Amino acid sequence: RVCVMDDSGAVDEDLGVDDGDAMADITGEPVDEDLEAMKSKLEEMEQEAEKLKKMQEETEEQIMGGGEGSEAAQAASEEIDMRSIYVGNVDYHATPEELHEHFQSVGTVNRVTILCDKFRNPKGYAYIEFAEKEAVETSLSLNESVFKGRPLKVTAKRTNIFGFNRGRGGRGHGPAFRARGGGRGFHPHARGGPRG
Repeated sequence: RVCVMDDSGAVDEDLGVDDGDAMADITGEPVDEDLEAMKSKLEEMEQEAEKLKKMQEETEEQIMGGGEGSEAAQAASEEIDMRSIYVGNVDYHATPEELHEHFQSVGTVNRVTILCDKFRNPKGYAYIEFAEKEAVETSLSLNESVFKGRPLKVTAKRTNIFGFNRGRGGRGHGPAFRARGGGRGFHPHARGGPRG
């Protein structure tokens, strides 16, 4: 029995611990059950952390181009790009069906994609995918052709290379950038002389 006594020797409080229990907390429940519950919760959390780590590694591997699946997907994407064209200066009210009709004389059109902004308004350009690579060369003859009163700009679609333009340019990159107030050092041919 665990008791709390004051200076006079009187018992103030009984914590409810029986003589047979090895350890107990204030509520009287055995500590072993709480400890086991915490251990099992910790084990679940560690398993979840391991799953998340594996998922992150797989995602990074896919992004960085590692693995056979991403190489096959990249090759398929490049093959589609070789059969596609960029069409600029497209009328904002044009439909994919109208563009399909305009380019069907060149070859079999698989897909027409008119790009839109986040408000679903057309951006004024489109991509057209053909069934054959030869149709791309033939479609270039439609450059400057008039569609809905506007001359179209037709070029072969280029393949984006992931990370190709990253890390170049922009403010604060490279030695050419000088912050405001930077460069106020000694200039022997500058006017005004030293401040004083």
